[in-house]
Formats: sequence, structure tokens, C-alpha cells
Amino acid sequence: MEWRAGVAWIWCLLVVWAALPCHGDVHRKFVALRQKSTGTSLSMVGGSNSSSSNSTYAVILDGGSTGTRIHVFRFNQSLQLVNIDDGFEYYYKVTPGLSSYADNPEGAAESVMTLLAKAESVVPEEYQSVTPLRLGATAGLRSLSSNASTLILDAIREAVKSNTSFVVESDDDIAILSGNQEGYYLWVTVNYLLNKLGEEYADTIGVADMGGGSVQMAYAISEDVAANAPSYAPNGDAYVTKIYLGGSTYHIYVHSYLNFGKEASRAAILNLTGDSENPCVLTGFNGTYEYGDVEYTASGPANRSSYEECRNTVLNLFDFNTTCAHKNCTFAGVWNGGGGPGQTNLYLATSFYYLAVDAGFADSNKTSSQVRLIDYKIAAELACKSTYEEAETLFPLNDEDVLAYTCMDLVYQYTLLVDAFGLDPWEVVTVVSEIDYEGSSLDASWALGSAIEAVSSLSTFRRLMHVA
Repeated sequence: MEWRAGVAWIWCLLVVWAALPCHGDVHRKFVALRQKSTGTSLSMVGGSNSSSSNSTYAVILDGGSTGTRIHVFRFNQSLQLVNIDDGFEYYYKVTPGLSSYADNPEGAAESVMTLLAKAESVVPEEYQSVTPLRLGATAGLRSLSSNASTLILDAIREAVKSNTSFVVESDDDIAILSGNQEGYYLWVTVNYLLNKLGEEYADTIGVADMGGGSVQMAYAISEDVAANAPSYAPNGDAYVTKIYLGGSTYHIYVHSYLNFGKEASRAAILNLTGDSENPCVLTGFNGTYEYGDVEYTASGPANRSSYEECRNTVLNLFDFNTTCAHKNCTFAGVWNGGGGPGQTNLYLATSFYYLAVDAGFADSNKTSSQVRLIDYKIAAELACKSTYEEAETLFPLNDEDVLAYTCMDLVYQYTLLVDAFGLDPWEVVTVVSEIDYEGSSLDASWALGSAIEAVSSLSTFRRLMHVA
């Protein structure tokens, strides 16, 4: 019996030495996923750069409201993207989103480990211990209680620490991403992919991005405007971020409007009418809408509605009465950045893009199209006077579960852009989901911007980018 006990003791020492826990559901499932992913791993030979030498990788997890996405990027020593297999990005998504695990933090960790098993099949083993990993949870997790979100993030941090060798330097690397970070990172992504970094601020691209729970505006402003800018928004976020990137210094105005995203705005508009008919819901539809575990009545008027009736309802969402302490404000006393040339060339991402496609005024076969803001109003006027049945023919690209909100979404986005943000209705903007980059298409999302910052935190790259 003693020799058996000795063997068992030696075995446990070996297990500890190998840093493999003797128990734990998350770990066991991750090992199985790792083996499965390794068996079907992506070849790292591809494109014009087949060697991994002198490469640096970054693993970015986007914890959105509807699912969690993983993005793996690879950079050379000049901070230029290098091919991974047949493109410049590895991407994979699992559902549901992290906020769905409010009562099951371990389940959230398991969903993340599923993605990291994929990442381990992409990043060569010898690079994993020097590859930065970031997880940014967005509006979905922000909507949970502080205790629930903390438990989820702690479970993920522990699972990552115990089961992977990717670099996580602090708890901030696996955290809720602020809305301002989302906007700032997207600005970096878009201008990086369009080769605008290094140019004058006036030649850069401004971005507006609408997710499920929030919407962001970000663009470069002049040094003089930045010097005289108010320091903090009413919510406590800084208005301006100063960065060095592409050999130039930029002052980026960014503000995030929480609860003004696509799904959140629908809930707010329906809440305005309670259990009564809502002029923004198509006639012929009677149902409910759920957001944030709250169910709202969604009933269209008995008689056809109109653009004007819906617009009058939507305008009630915006507080235009709060005193503006600055020269120009959007709503609720928020400084708008002053406008200027950095906002002239504007890209609208995510829900702005998909609504334009679904409404038929942006090409569904293209990942970017130029449209006028007035096109949102024109489409809204058609949608709002239609019945639910007629809309099925008028807007065939719209999914059945959101068809009833076509009028609402169009009126809301037009009102936000023109009345709240103060943009010219005849302004030509670019709606975008992906951007062509050297023969490949990459997501117009905050993930690449976060990867660039993560890699730039490494000593080798600090000369290329830093936040001042």
C-alpha cells in the first residue's frame, strides 16, 4: 500500500509541475477542445508571408450582447498585418453572449475557452507565451448588475490563467470595455485599414458605430480645439484622447451614448407608449419585444401610421433642454467635439450599415456603400405608412423577427444622426461592415484597434504607437 501511495504522490507532483489541474470541468472541457482544434488546425503558411519568424500575434475577444467573437491578428516588426492562412484575420463566433450567463459564470468561462482552443490552433505554440490576449465585454455585460458581471469576468480570468499561456498582464485586459474605448479603437481600425494614419488630422476618417446597447462617435480634432476642449462628459468620461500613431500625433474626440444602441432604443421607444399602440410599430403587428430581461408591448396602430407620428415619438428620447455649457452640444449637455474636417469624411458601422442594406438603399452585395443621410428618412417614410404584410414585400431583406420595427429603426437612426448629432441630412457618408485591405476584407470593428494597442504595449513596438 505504501508503494502505491508513493506512486500516487509522485503522479500528483508531476501533474502540478505540468500546471494541469487534477480537476475542474472548465479545464477538462478545454483540454478536449484543444485536442479537437489541434487536430484540425489552420496552416500558418499562406498569402505572401509564409514564415512566422519575426511575427507578433494578438488575440482579441469581443464579448458582445449577442455572442462572443474571437479575432486573431499577426503583425510584422513594422506593425503591418501579415497573412494568417488565406487572410489577415482569423475569426470565429459562439453564442449566446456573456450576459446570458448571469446565473452561470462557469458557463461564460467555458464559452471563452471554446474560442481560445481555436486561437491555440492558429498561433504557433512557441509564440503563445508572448502573445497578448484582451477580452472586451461591451453593452451586454454593462447591462448586468455589478456583482453578476464581476463573477463572470472573474471566472473567465481564472480559466484563462489556468489553461492557456497567452499573456494577460492585469485584470484590465479581461474587463468591460468602455464605450469610449470602443469608439477610439474603431477609429484606429478604420484609419489603419484605409492607410490614413500618418496623414494630417483633417484627412482622417471619422466613425460612428451603433451596437445593440450603445452608439459611439469618434473623429480627429485639431490641436487648438483639443487644447480648449472640456475635459469630461457628464458621465465622467474624457472627451479627448491623445495618441501617437503612424508617425503623427492625433487628438481623438470620442463619446459613447449608453442605452442608445439599436436594441436599447427599441425598448426605450416602446416604453414611451406602455401597453398602448405605438406609432413606430407597423400596423398589423401585435406582439412583444424583450430587452434586458424586460418585456415590452409592441403593437402597431389600428390605422396606418406615418413618418411624422413616429418621429414625434422618437424625439422624446432625446434631452435637448439641458443647458449646453459648451459652444456645441448633441443632447443631454454632451459636447459634440466641434465638428470640423476630421468628421467630414464619415464612416457609419454595424447597425447603421445593416439597416441601410435591409432598407434597400445600400448595396447588399457590397461591404461598403456611399449613401446620403436623407436616404434613411426617405426609406422611413415608405416603411411607416406600410402594413406589416406589405413590408414583407417592400423590405424582403429584413429578417422576420425585426420587420415590425423597420419604421422605428429608420426614424430613430435618422433622428439620431441629424437632430441629435447635428449632421447635414444631405451629407454623403459611407456605411460599412468590412474594409478591403490588400486583397482581403477585415471587419470594421474595434477589435483590430485593440490588437494594435495590445501589440504596441510590447517594448518592441512602443516607438510606433503610444497613448500620450
